[in-house]
Amino acid sequence: MIILKFGGSSVGNVDRINQVINIIEHHYILKRKRIAIVFSAFQNVTDKLIEVGNLSYDRKPNHKEQFNSLYQDHIDIANGLNPSKNVVVIEKLNLLFTELEEILHGIYLVKELTPRTLDYILSFGERFSNTIISETMNNRGLICEYLDASKLIKTNSDFGNARVDFKITDKKISRFFKRKNKTQIITGFIGSSRSNEITTLGRGGSDYTASIFGAAINAKAIEIWTDVDGILTADPRKVKNSFPLKSVSYEEAMELSHFGAKVIYPPTMLPALQKNIKIVIKNTFRPDFEGTEIVARNLKDPFTIKGISSIDDVSIVRVQGGGMIGVTGIASRLFGVLAKNRINIILISQASSEHSICLAVLPESGKDAKKVIEEEFRLEMIDKKIGEVIVEENLSIIAVVGENMRHTPGISGKVFQSLGKNNINIIAIAQGSSELNISLVINKKDLSKALNVIHKNLLQSKRK
Repeated sequence: MIILKFGGSSVGNVDRINQVINIIEHHYILKRKRIAIVFSAFQNVTDKLIEVGNLSYDRKPNHKEQFNSLYQDHIDIANGLNPSKNVVVIEKLNLLFTELEEILHGIYLVKELTPRTLDYILSFGERFSNTIISETMNNRGLICEYLDASKLIKTNSDFGNARVDFKITDKKISRFFKRKNKTQIITGFIGSSRSNEITTLGRGGSDYTASIFGAAINAKAIEIWTDVDGILTADPRKVKNSFPLKSVSYEEAMELSHFGAKVIYPPTMLPALQKNIKIVIKNTFRPDFEGTEIVARNLKDPFTIKGISSIDDVSIVRVQGGGMIGVTGIASRLFGVLAKNRINIILISQASSEHSICLAVLPESGKDAKKVIEEEFRLEMIDKKIGEVIVEENLSIIAVVGENMRHTPGISGKVFQSLGKNNINIIAIAQGSSELNISLVINKKDLSKALNVIHKNLLQSKRK
């Protein structure tokens, strides 16, 4: 079996949904391939549900207007897809919207919007889209069944970003598919707690759903259909000559995702990685293009570097002082106080002298990081063992990623030489012993130039 996933702009309007159904019919059903399909909410619907929930909570006078607009959007799509057979789908939509309206009215009355309630509200996006698409496919003779994933995916009660209980979930999914022969249309993004309360799986949740189902049934492949030709060597909005890769390893894909590549989110890959199931990134608008395969490893791949990614806006927090040299526990206290205050560290760079430690954090965390570090080390600062904690802003991180870098001498030199020749200053460097990733902190104003010169010198020349 193959698990397919469609979402975002792929299901943005009637024409695009028709295009997706045509892909399903001609590339899979007519070729007698056994499939299950995960759909996310229609484009921008999740944001609109958050908005209407907050408007109800704030008792804004236009909350009903926003609700009616959301309702009409879905009715228009249902009618557009089913101009002559829309009675059943409209009835089912009306039942769902009545349920949503009652929840929003309750929020308005009690003026309370908990994470649990918000997850329940957000679940309607996937329930709306999958109801419409499953009924549309059945109306066109493409026999399928609607599957509410919350009945099978069991999670903890961490609403907004629930953790999957794979032991229970895998058994439920495996048992379910042994009894079913029809194509399943599966709601992405949602699960349920042990007490059967709706939960959501966080960022990239629909991709994650596809991976969870694929791993549970040992699928042949998991195909993520999006609006690009696969994983590109760089962001095409910043590097015009970027091009799609035929394959990347799971580790390379995770590194690229962490540093800004939005094609796939790291949690999506974990269930597939554990079962060694390949993930294929495909383009809805170019269905015949082969896309990018994410696999364990491709030893025949000619590219040493697979991609260049970036985090456009970061701050550097620098802690330094002669009193840090040779003192046990400084790093532990530093990371501990940041973790305690929920400040995420993106990058770490420390000289072997132990005189200074540089930490990259998101810009909104820079001042908070400085404050909590100064509180933690106030005695050392009074004794002049540690100097002032310095925060540098308007910086960016570039990550050069490639699993084959560890076997190829001179890659770091080429990266630094490319930047040096173009007068781009490097503020901090971080590289793990695996040599999978070289991360560089530079001034934000140099980001576009830096991405293009590295891409030109290390990827375009190799492609030629």
